[in-house]
Amino acid sequence: MKNKTVFILLLVFLLFCCWFLWHKREQTQEGVVALEVVSPYRDADIKAVIIPAANHTFGYDIYVHGSVMVHQPSRPGIPGNSGFATKADAMKAAELVIKKIRNNEMPPTVTIDELRELGVL
Repeated sequence: MKNKTVFILLLVFLLFCCWFLWHKREQTQEGVVALEVVSPYRDADIKAVIIPAANHTFGYDIYVHGSVMVHQPSRPGIPGNSGFATKADAMKAAELVIKKIRNNEMPPTVTIDELRELGVL
């Protein structure tokens, strides 16, 4: 008889726990407010300017509201001082950096894999 009583009490306790957790879950789901994080740079005045770099190559400056935010005279992540082979290649990388800034990815780091994807290596 004692074992039956303990078993019934445990069963009631488990049922209560399940009900409590389910009830809390519903309250949480109803009360959740989605917060949209807006980048402060989403609508900013951002411009890329191609600049000359070492060994007759090209780099870029990124201006945000008229001030230089990024000065990149060489290819990011690549040893040495040489920049991109063409102005078009430098502009592709600069456009990627602008996209990252607009998405508030700070710092707007460019990886070697991203440079390969852009076809500028």
